[in-house]
Amino acid sequence: MSVYDHVAVKPDGTEVPLSEYEGKVLLIVNTATGCGFTPQYEELEGMYAKYRERGFEILDFPCNQFANQAPESDEEIHEFCTLKFGTEFPQFKKGDVNGDDANPLFVELATEKPFQGFTGAKKLVMNPVAKKVNKEFGDKAYIKWNFTKFLIARDGTIVERFEPTAKMADVEKAVAAQL
Repeated sequence: MSVYDHVAVKPDGTEVPLSEYEGKVLLIVNTATGCGFTPQYEELEGMYAKYRERGFEILDFPCNQFANQAPESDEEIHEFCTLKFGTEFPQFKKGDVNGDDANPLFVELATEKPFQGFTGAKKLVMNPVAKKVNKEFGDKAYIKWNFTKFLIARDGTIVERFEPTAKMADVEKAVAAQL
């Protein structure tokens, strides 16, 4: 399968074939509104504003599987993101990224680019948290935490996986290289 073979669902239930994004550079992210990494929304929106005209899209998939950090409704999540961070990139229906009901897109992304470890000082905190998540989902623990990002090239290939601890400057550098 290709990223373009998947369908994303908007909060209103409208299905969006990801083939609509064919030819664009994509950053696919699972997010949460109450996470320590939530301020990354600001940097993501900055990248989106900077590179959107060059064919860059961020696809936001809220998820509540990590410490109940996105308990709100889809509408409340959208309102929070647009009011607090001014986000304009597409946001899809909240859903699972791990377990039996995991979004097939995230299963494919994480299978193609598996977890390689957290980086930086935050890895000391994140490693025990990820182990707990792994126990909960077993062999279906595809994503380790909120704000895991997958960079997709214009041809649909999965270029890179960025854990939430990755420096946003490194994410932006990789995005710019694809443009």
